[in-house]
Amino acid sequence: MEKYTAQIRDYLAKLQDVLSRVEVGEIAALAAVLHTAYEQQRNIFVMGNGGSGATASHLLCDLNKGACFHAEKKFRVISLTDNMPIILALGNDVGFESIFVEQLRCLARPGDVVIGISGSGNSRNVLLAMEYAKRLGCVTVGVCGYDGGKLKALVNHCFHVRVNDMQIVEDVHMILAHVLMRVLAEHTHTKTHK
Repeated sequence: MEKYTAQIRDYLAKLQDVLSRVEVGEIAALAAVLHTAYEQQRNIFVMGNGGSGATASHLLCDLNKGACFHAEKKFRVISLTDNMPIILALGNDVGFESIFVEQLRCLARPGDVVIGISGSGNSRNVLLAMEYAKRLGCVTVGVCGYDGGKLKALVNHCFHVRVNDMQIVEDVHMILAHVLMRVLAEHTHTKTHK
């Protein structure tokens, strides 16, 4: 077990360093966007690929259950990563780059919130969806890492993890989901559960 210890400590130290440099103001701005959507009963769409897709699904769970379980009013979060038949149909018949934008064409309305999660900030299917959302009049949110990629400059609001390490980026994105859940639960008069 000793041979693993140094590598584990290095990884955790890197994660702690990145967390110490997270922009709290970026998280507060996202919380405000989501709380406004909650108050106005707007839809919140979230998407991503791979690990970012898993984070999108997790954020849906945290907001739809964790942030408003005991509240009469609920969040309206839809993960565009979770309907596998439509994803496969669009990927096969239209192209993988269209799997998110085509779902938005069916569901999104002006004023809705659209969150794109991309570690690199350059996922083509996320960018196409965010471009469409912006043209439609949605509030756009990017969650990215590395240098922010094209996503950072495209969106209205951005949470940017400034490190060139995909696993650390994804770790911090998951922590973002949990922080947002806790913060928003306080403003929906929801008690968090263990």
